[in-house]
Order: sequence, then C-alpha cells, then structure tokens
Amino acid sequence: MTPRFLQNLLLRYRATGFTAVFAPRKPRHPLVRLLFGLAGVALLAILLVFGVVIGAAMLAVGMALRLLGKPRRAVGRTGSGGTVLDGDYRVVDKPVLR
Repeated sequence: MTPRFLQNLLLRYRATGFTAVFAPRKPRHPLVRLLFGLAGVALLAILLVFGVVIGAAMLAVGMALRLLGKPRRAVGRTGSGGTVLDGDYRVVDKPVLR
C-alpha cells in the first residue's frame, strides 16, 4: 500500500462526518461547562456512595449469615468411616543445577 492510497482513505474517512460522532466538542459557554462539570462530579459522588452502601450491605449480610447459620464441622475429623485417604509418601530431593 502506498502512502498516497492511505492518505486518500484517511481523507475519505474524515469527510464522511462519522468522526464527529466519536469526538464530542466541549460547550463554549463557561456556565454550561461549569454545569456539565458539576453534573459529572455529582454523578461520581452518587456512584461512590451507592458502591460503599452496597459493599457495606454485602459485608453485613455475610457476617449475619455466618453468625446465624449452622456451625460447620471441621474437615478431616470424620472418624473411621468417611472420606479419609490413606497413602504412602516419599521426599524427593531438589534437582542439581548443571
């Protein structure tokens, strides 16, 4: 592909007006800019508060379920009949680096 061909494609892409959709312009009036800035900060604060409230609620529900739920039995203390596996093990030395 030649550079002239790529420049032609780029000019055609820019001429379609499709790029204006993905490149929004800032408003020119200072009060409108300030209003949009304050709206963005307010939206960020609302999302932050909702996130903290939802996280705290999840922690509270988890702790309540743990306190009010049935106590769990310890794993591995099932006695003679159960899921205990018996095996023979041996220690393998570390390989020597050469």
